[in-house]
Parts: sequence; structure tokens; C-alpha cells
Amino acid sequence: MIEETETIEEFLARCSADVEEAVRKAAAAEILPRFRRLAAHEVDRKNGPHDLVTDADRLAELRLTEDLGALLPGSAVVGEEAVHADPAVYEALQGDAPVWIVDPVDGTRQFVHGDDGFCTLVALVQRGVVRACWTYAAAREQFATAVRGHGAFLDGQRLSAGSPEPGRDLTVATSHPDYTTDEQKRALRALWSEGIAPRPCGSAGLEYLAVARGALDAVAFSWEAAWDHAAGLLLVEEAGGAHLTLSGEPFRVTGGNALPFTAARDAATARRVAGLLRGAA
Repeated sequence: MIEETETIEEFLARCSADVEEAVRKAAAAEILPRFRRLAAHEVDRKNGPHDLVTDADRLAELRLTEDLGALLPGSAVVGEEAVHADPAVYEALQGDAPVWIVDPVDGTRQFVHGDDGFCTLVALVQRGVVRACWTYAAAREQFATAVRGHGAFLDGQRLSAGSPEPGRDLTVATSHPDYTTDEQKRALRALWSEGIAPRPCGSAGLEYLAVARGALDAVAFSWEAAWDHAAGLLLVEEAGGAHLTLSGEPFRVTGGNALPFTAARDAATARRVAGLLRGAA
């Protein structure tokens, strides 16, 4: 619980471990018991055949909403499933109160198919600035965290994105074709060029973690749902990376971004990828 005169920085210094514990408990109670054990009635479709939601998504989000709200009274929670039920929930990002951004199962399609490439994403935002993030790949037993100004860590080890090797093709994960419009596909097609090795993305959260680890050079995404990007963008920043939209500005979790956008291991790579995308726009 935040004290009356406590700043967000002081709250995070005191309670980051409590947030991590809340994420671990939600995954242990609602996600992992259903992994590779989902019954047909536990899986639904939202906006299309590839837009899946499961009981694990719904119940983990409800648990996190309760637990995170209790840790920080007066905060709001913007969760993917809550916004699907009531789009007005998203408007909390425009206010002054701290906001928890929650994606209970990022990579639901992978989760449904029994693939371990999914994670739980939580970010704490205030006045449009991501202050801290937690990325938990429960099936892989990996936990990444970052607090703005204090670095990014994976299982306690500091992350450094580094820079791509000169002369090597850039590996770039892009919005999956199943989730893109024809216009978005045309914009992203600029990355099918000499010196770039694009591939469709999996879980956005895990792709961001790969960039922060230096295992992937960049991502290029065509949508701006905050729950998919807030946690990963801070991980990349705190590991030394950068992100840019088509306007040349960093991505804003509050929305209104010029899309597509990129996040990359270093600023030079971000500028290179953004330049290609801008040329196709």
C-alpha cells in the first residue's frame, strides 16, 4: 500500500517484489494449471478467428486487478479483457492517477496450442510515462523486470541489448499477417529488403525481451494496444535500446502514434528500421 506522501519511486523501491509475487501467484493459480489442459468450453473468440481468449486470461486478469489495486490504492487498472468488455476503461491512461496496464496472457494463441511462448505483462504508468514493468514467461520460468532509470533484469541478471554486428542482416519480428490489414501489410513490406531478415512475431512481450537480451535486432508493429507494448518498451529502453514511430518520436502508451513503429537494440538500428517504414508509408 502506498503511503500518503510517498512517490511512485519510493513505492517501487518498497513494493516491486510484491508486484512480482502477485504476478507469479496469478500465473500459478489461473494460467499454469490450464496450460496444455484447456477444455473446449474454456476458449472463446473475440473479434475474429485468430483473436482468442481463455478462462486463464479472464481469471488471471481479475486476480491481478484485485491484487495490484490493493498494493496501490487510488490506482486504476487497464487490462486487455476489461477493455474488451468496456472500451471506456482505456481512458484511465489519459488521467493523472497511476495505472497498471495488464495483459494476463500475451500470446494467447500460443497458449491455446500448448506452446510455451506466452507471458504475463504488467506495467505501471503515470501521466503517460512507464515507470516499471514485469514480464513473466511462466512456462519457461523466466522473469524480467525494469524500473525506469535503474536498468532491466532477467532473473536477476542485468540485460544489455548491445548493437547488431556490422554487415549482418538485421533480424526483425513484425506484426503477424493474421493480425494485419492490407494497408498495414503494405507498410511492413518495406522490411523485405536487402540487409533485413523479417519474420512474423509471436508473443509481443517475448519479442521485446529478445530485443532487450540482444537475441533479436528489432521489432516492427502496426498496432498500439498499450498492454502489448508498455512493459516491453521499458525493458528495451532500460537495456539500452530505443523506439521510434513514423513521426520520428518515441512510442506513446497513451496513443495517437504514427504507425507502424519499431523498437530496436540501439538508436541507430531504430532509425534504420523506422526509415524503411517511413519510406513505404
